[in-house]
Amino acid sequence: MAGRQGHFHRFLAAGGLTNLGDGVATLAWTWLATQLTRDPFLISLMPVALRLPWFLFAIPAGLVTDRVSRKKLLLTMDVARGLAFALAAAAIWQALPLAEPPEDGVAEVGLFVTLALCAAAIGLAEVFRDTAAQTVLPSLVDPDRLESANARFSAVEILGNTLLGPAVGAFLIAAALPLPFLLNAAAYLAATVLVAGVGIHQRRAAGPRRHWRHEFTEAAGFLIRQPTLRLLAIFTGVFNGLHQMVVVGLVLFAQEVLGLGAGAYGLVLSAGASGGLVAGLVAAPLIARFGGARLAQLSSAVIALAFLAVPFAGGGVGVAACLMVFSFLGLLWDTVSISYRQRAVPDEMRGRVNALYRMASWGMMPVGLAVSGIVVDLGERIVPREVALTLPFLVAGGGVAVMTLLAWRGIGRGFSRPPGVSSA
Repeated sequence: MAGRQGHFHRFLAAGGLTNLGDGVATLAWTWLATQLTRDPFLISLMPVALRLPWFLFAIPAGLVTDRVSRKKLLLTMDVARGLAFALAAAAIWQALPLAEPPEDGVAEVGLFVTLALCAAAIGLAEVFRDTAAQTVLPSLVDPDRLESANARFSAVEILGNTLLGPAVGAFLIAAALPLPFLLNAAAYLAATVLVAGVGIHQRRAAGPRRHWRHEFTEAAGFLIRQPTLRLLAIFTGVFNGLHQMVVVGLVLFAQEVLGLGAGAYGLVLSAGASGGLVAGLVAAPLIARFGGARLAQLSSAVIALAFLAVPFAGGGVGVAACLMVFSFLGLLWDTVSISYRQRAVPDEMRGRVNALYRMASWGMMPVGLAVSGIVVDLGERIVPREVALTLPFLVAGGGVAVMTLLAWRGIGRGFSRPPGVSSA
């Protein structure tokens, strides 16, 4: 037991390092894009490059995850991400000092293209890495501890991705633009050292290896026949797209409406993320006390209100409070849904089913990012830019509210049944 617990803690620590890097990048990529252009649509292309691989390569990632050593896949992808961040840092360093960003077009076209390509490569590696990582966790803990383990991983993700990461990224990018990317390179390479010491076991399908089409069909059929998993994939996909509208819209809103600099913006993101850190400590007992169904329903309903409240929050402190509510409830939702999925899917096809699920759920992220820029651009033709910059929050909040109403009964019934039990 002690040995297994030690492997879990090493895996958790590696996840903490990579999530710290992701948190630094959350601010650094988009903020750097605003130093090259002020066009909302062009700014959104940078995070789109990070997220588009989830739509294009999720299925191949799932097939590969079930066919190869998941440990070797984790190590390879973390090394690839570290090298891509190092290349991005070198490209930025070479281009300094940057020219003044124009309202239309890009100041440094070569740098913008290079960074977009690096972001796409990092996003591609993330697809394979995260697909493998989520299939590994159930082999490191007992089945009755999945909620607790997922809550801890989510808390570590919140701590690095949205609490410490943005603040560290803001400090580094204010000091020198390449520094956040250099830190990320070091974080991902350090994570490979930790994962190398983790004993990861996986169950392979019995019999000879089949053609990938048969394996894909098997996983797709499984997902389609599970009504709760199917609903979760659709719901999470639409939600993630709407959430990304808020993510990219918040940068220009903070700069132009709230008048925040990089340091203050990072502190707003970090303060908002503290809600998720608290949720990571209490998620498991809350789920045991109130049930996953009720918590999932209420979480999505209140998240809609939090998105709608951002334009009316009055300043950085109010926005941080809205983000705090979102991060607390978002972590509860993630803990319930991920634990359900891990129990419902057999280990030998977990990579493929997770990939299909995440293609639907994460594949909508680049759509939301692009739509956010389009909404602002179209809004400026009708209302002042300051008002147009609030539209992504209103669209996202309204969309989550409608989606919650449509899925309310299905979520309640689905999480109230054990995994694998179909509705009558």
